[in-house]
Parts: sequence; structure tokens; C-alpha cells
Amino acid sequence: MEFISTRNAAPAASLSQAIAAGLAPDGGLYVPAKLPVGRDLQPGDSLAATTARLLAPFFEGDALAPELPAICAEAFDFPVPLRPLATPGDHVLELFHGPTAAFKDIGARFLAACLARIRRDEDRPLTILVATSGDTGAAVAAAFHGQPGLRVVVLYPDGRVSPRQAHQLGCFGGNVSALRVAGSFDDCQALVKRALNDAELLAQVPLSSANSISLGRLLPQMSYYAHASLLHFAATGHELDFVIPTGNLGNALAAILARAQGLPVGQIVLATNANRVLPEYFAGDEYAPRASVATLANAMDVGAPSNFERLRWLYGGDDATLREAFNAVSVDDDTIRETIRERWEVHGEVFCPHTATAVHVLECLRADGVEGDWAVAATAHPAKFESVVEPLVGHEVEVPPALAELLARPAHAEPVPPDYEALRAHLLG
Repeated sequence: MEFISTRNAAPAASLSQAIAAGLAPDGGLYVPAKLPVGRDLQPGDSLAATTARLLAPFFEGDALAPELPAICAEAFDFPVPLRPLATPGDHVLELFHGPTAAFKDIGARFLAACLARIRRDEDRPLTILVATSGDTGAAVAAAFHGQPGLRVVVLYPDGRVSPRQAHQLGCFGGNVSALRVAGSFDDCQALVKRALNDAELLAQVPLSSANSISLGRLLPQMSYYAHASLLHFAATGHELDFVIPTGNLGNALAAILARAQGLPVGQIVLATNANRVLPEYFAGDEYAPRASVATLANAMDVGAPSNFERLRWLYGGDDATLREAFNAVSVDDDTIRETIRERWEVHGEVFCPHTATAVHVLECLRADGVEGDWAVAATAHPAKFESVVEPLVGHEVEVPPALAELLARPAHAEPVPPDYEALRAHLLG
């Protein structure tokens, strides 16, 4: 399969080329030239097996195709269970059982497995440049740590991630370095995009991206929606609807792409925090990116979601049709707090702020009389946000063993201004 740019001004690329490049040469994002639709997939006995079947058409004709089963087995060695919630018909899809306790582990580990093979015979190291609003950077760092021929530079907004997130970002060392930027996530993302489009820099320092703009992150994220919906449909005969916390739109777009191929994914509702760019757009306003605001659900503190470009491409740039297809709901910090507190007190359920955002949206849908089988995408373990969650539930949240191991390591991050020349100097240094 070939992959093209959302901006239609770059040559088509193979899968390996698109994954290695990150961004297309015209500044656009890589998308499949044609989606394989009408899929008649059966659920595999594991996430890895389902993913290998799901992604086979995307790998067809590429040098990585024979290695797809091994890549999936290497990346997906932890569960993604669909668990029932207290309300009948409501579920939570737990995506946080990987090594850094966040859903980003799934895409990051798959990307690392691909790039390790793509770069196997290269002489110069490849630098993975990643902007993070909380969880992406740690997942990428964990996935690429110690990989020969690869190094990682993580940019995160200083003071706008949780203490445990910040510790994770700086605890790896070796081929991973962390830069704490005196600015917002949008500043970090803009710096990464500028570097990936700097031809003079790229001639000296091969770069790629591991943000959700990376095709190697996006494609595997379809897997857990496929796996959960196929298993649910096989067991019940019903499609599974989703409420998805979203910031940069990568996680939600993965579900949308899975549904577009004919998988039994039903309605998709987007849950955002106080950053209202997407809710305002879907309510009828012009798409108007702006500076992000800091919230409790910091991984969604995005004012210019990169994957909106892919979403618009998927719908042929037709805003009216796109608005008819989706709804996005904004949830403020006070409501996030109240949802965390009430779900613990009433049902004994503990959620991170991002998952709680989606849980509240599902509560609103049910209050409006919406029926069907629904799942909330639980994007992070609540222990990553202990300073928010523990005062609300009144007890310590047990830390998963893999996360505890990372928190026991020393951590360091280098302070940098939100200035491109500072980043450029670091990459060339």
C-alpha cells in the first residue's frame, strides 16, 4: 500500500518511508492512499493477533510485511481488557497496562519495533523528536530506551505535567534526553514540526517523529478498538460505541479509521477538557486553533490538534458532513473533580482525570436517554495523577509495579526556552 500527504504536494511513500520520515516533505501528514473497507475480520485470541490481521493490508508490499506478526508480538505483550462499569451497558477499555501506565505505550512500542527494523543497516543514528503534554514522551522514551541506532529527544511544557509524569520523562538517560520547555504543549509541538521541516538540519541530523502525527503510532492505535469491538460483537451481536478523551485527536482518529473500514464500532463521541477548539468546531464555529489552557487533564491541553488535518482529509474537507458525524463535549476542572469523587463514593471506581472526563460525558449521554453498549477509553492509570486523584478519593492509589520501578530511578530534564534555535543547537550538539 502507498501513503500520501494530506496536502497532496509530496510524492507517495511506502509504509517504511512514511514511518521513518514522520512528516511528509510538504508538511502534511501521511495517510493511506486508500482505506481497505468492508473488512470481514474475526477477533484474534490476543491483541497481537488481531493487530496483525487488521494491519496486514497496510503492510502489503512493504519490506516490513513479513515481520508484522513479530512486530505485533513484541509490541503488545500486555492486556487491554474491556471491563463493565456499574451502569448496565457501560464499560471501560483499560489501555494503561503497559510499562508507563498510559495508552501511549501501545503506539510507541509498535513504532519502536518498526523503526528498529527499518534502521537496522543504517550508519547514522536516527533522532526521534517528540513533543508531549504528559504521557507520550514517557511511552516513547520507554519504547526506544537502549535501542541501537536510535536516540530520543522529548520536549514537554515545564510545570504543566504531573510530578510523576515529569519524573518519568527524565528518568531514562542513555539515548534519551528530556527538555523542559518554558511554554505550552503547543509551543513544544511547533518546535518539533519546525525541526522536521528544516532541510538544512535534516541533512546533518536524521530526524523522525513519535507524536500522534506519526503513521507508526496511528495505525496500531486502531488495534484496541478493533479487538474490543470484534470481541464484543461476537459475544453480544451489538456494536460498541465509544467516548474517547482527546487532545491531539490521534486516539479518536484511530477509532474513526477502524470504523471506516467496516469494523463494528458504533457512535464515537469526543470528550475534551476546557480546551474547546474541537467542541466549538463541531458546534458550527470555524476551526480556530489557539493557545492551550492548563487543566487537570493535562495530556489533553492542546489548542491546535495536529490530527484534525487527517480527520478533515478523511471527510474530503467537507465540514458539514464532518460536523454531522461527530460531537465533542468540553468538561471543566470542577466537573472532572466531582466525577472522580462521586464515582469512587458511589461505585468504588477510580479514574484518572482524562478518563473521568469521558466518564462524565457518558453520564450526560445516558441522562439524555442515549441507549446502546458504550465504552470509555481509559487512557492512563490514576496513580500517574496522585496529586489530583488521592485527595478526592481519600486514600492512596496503588502504583503499578512497572511505574513504581520508573519512579525509583533518578530523573533529570534540561531547561530550555521556547526558542527554535535553542532546540536546533541541542540537536546539533
